[in-house]
Amino acid sequence: MARFEVPDGWVVQAYRYALDPTPVQERRFWSHAGGARKAHNTMLGLVRAVMDQRVAERSYAVPEEGLTPTLGWFLPALRREWNARKDSVAPWWGENSKEAYSTGLDALARGLDAWSKSRRGQRAGRAVGFPRFKSKRSHASVRFTTGTIRVEPDRHHVTLPRLGRLKTHESTRKLARRVEAGTARILSATLAHDSAGRWHVSFQAVLQRAAGVPGHVGRREPVVGVDVGVKAR
Repeated sequence: MARFEVPDGWVVQAYRYALDPTPVQERRFWSHAGGARKAHNTMLGLVRAVMDQRVAERSYAVPEEGLTPTLGWFLPALRREWNARKDSVAPWWGENSKEAYSTGLDALARGLDAWSKSRRGQRAGRAVGFPRFKSKRSHASVRFTTGTIRVEPDRHHVTLPRLGRLKTHESTRKLARRVEAGTARILSATLAHDSAGRWHVSFQAVLQRAAGVPGHVGRREPVVGVDVGVKAR
């Protein structure tokens, strides 16, 4: 993914709002979360199968060049493998935004990378275990980085790809005013379910700071298409 550098005088900030979904909308939330879990678990199963197969082949003295090919662990490679299998393992995948599946694959890629680096002593901190399969009780969340992502003019609704217009409990006035004034740009939105049973949306935005206010600069963030009328599937 292309990246851009946050310019001098700007800072990254998050805005979080509790949602008030209809029953139909909440079912779609769960469908998206289930899609993320399905992509994660499907590809984790494939990664483990390939690893186990190569171990078994080595035990039978199969030469390195004759081993089952390795499976790439970075997000682009996992996404290619998922796309090649999704019609058979998840024929309903078209009901959700493609971002749901990317969320699960990204989590897996990060987990595999952390485990690999920890195992080689290239990662500080506590040892990281091999990624585990996610259950329905796992934290439900989906991150959107492309498509129509915006706060609505009425200050009490937001719009997310494939989920459409969603009501918020709180006013989105602070973020909306900054976006309208050109002093804020939304980078991404994360839909998440908390332990109290509520759904929230968190917007990550880059904001122009007032003169004389310190902040972090030079941070690199993904370049995303936001609210340009492109539908993310």
